[in-house]
Amino acid sequence: MLLPAKAEVARHLKLYRSWERLLIAHPCDRAVQRQFENTAYTLCVLMGECTARVAADAAEEYLRPRASRRPRPAPELRG
Repeated sequence: MLLPAKAEVARHLKLYRSWERLLIAHPCDRAVQRQFENTAYTLCVLMGECTARVAADAAEEYLRPRASRRPRPAPELRG
């Protein structure tokens, strides 16, 4: 599977968080809503996720240094 460049993911995650804060501060501002939705969509596409919250979590996990990443459960073997 192809993975996005970490610098690109970091840039879009930072944008997402910035627009998220602005949306919380100005929930009725249509321009802020539109920018937040565009940024959320881009992050979803980059991370291959369907929702912005899951995409942001996936981006944070992807950017986390390897030593501190949570281990994945081992796949079940069927015999």
